[in-house]
Amino acid sequence: MNSTEDILKERIKELTCLYDISSIIVNTDVGQMQETLKAIALSLKKAFQFQNDTEIGIFTSRGSYKTGMINEKLNLTSEIKVFNKTDGTIIATLKDDKSSFLKEENQLLDSVALKIGNLLERIEIQQSENSLKRQMEHTDRLSILGEITAGIAHELNTPLANILGFAELLKDDLNDEKDKVADLDKIIDNAIFSREVVKKLMFFACEMPNEMKEINLVSSIKSALALLDASFKKANVKCVVNIQEDELFLKADTIQLTQIIFNLVINAIYFSPNNGKVTIDASESNTNIILKISDEGSGLSREAMDKVFQPFFSTKPTGEGSGLGLSVVHGIVASHKGSITVSNNRGAGATFIVTLPKS
Repeated sequence: MNSTEDILKERIKELTCLYDISSIIVNTDVGQMQETLKAIALSLKKAFQFQNDTEIGIFTSRGSYKTGMINEKLNLTSEIKVFNKTDGTIIATLKDDKSSFLKEENQLLDSVALKIGNLLERIEIQQSENSLKRQMEHTDRLSILGEITAGIAHELNTPLANILGFAELLKDDLNDEKDKVADLDKIIDNAIFSREVVKKLMFFACEMPNEMKEINLVSSIKSALALLDASFKKANVKCVVNIQEDELFLKADTIQLTQIIFNLVINAIYFSPNNGKVTIDASESNTNIILKISDEGSGLSREAMDKVFQPFFSTKPTGEGSGLGLSVVHGIVASHKGSITVSNNRGAGATFIVTLPKS
């Protein structure tokens, strides 16, 4: 093919191909990748000089498509790069060795690889933005919930204190009337229980005062585990501690830090199967202390992931949990300017990761 007219026809085919592929890519989202790769491959095939003898293969981390058998010996290849890292390849092959590729076809392949790379970058950015948006929405919901909870807790605190105080005064006046005293004891017990619920709500809302001082997290973990030894034995669950350092210092409230460890470990024990294990990891970065607590249970559903730190949400059967343990942990961590996340393990169970600043 040497005539100017033939060469011009080939260039028009290549330009038409690039235009078609640009149009395909503009209207693509992540849910249409397979159809998009197919459309690109078929359009690219038409642009080659020997289109009936040419097969196209597109291979990426998000999908792949090939128009036919790929000849390993007679081919052109171009890398697909996403943020300067190789994420796939486009291959053009010929069915027999009597045909050959044009230099311009190699350039065409490179241009299409660049366009696919740009598409994959766009999708990755879009997914990152959506993920960040979901995180921000989740944080906003917890923040609003915290404000509402704080208001409710403050409103309940005064009447509960009055109920408790007047009930105790009445009890002093009715020492000789056992039936009435027994009824007052029930009122007092329920008022104390309600006050504890309010206290936990205030923890979630970050309304409890902190007495910050330098604490060795390793010592706090050892002390907590010593107290929880009976719980591990009763549940027939093993404890594995992976901590390389003897000292991991941070500024925190001693009682509240112990609550974080207690609540997360007790939760892990509860959801671990018989003969299962709870794994505790602790480490440090330049600015933070990282605590990880994993179990081997059934993990969390998508709904539970969204609601796990909300007050009164629980995956335990009715009567076996108040649904305040993890919301308390969230509140304490927030009050220490840290973060807490949860994810399902690849095998089984879930892992809670607490990140707290050292100072």
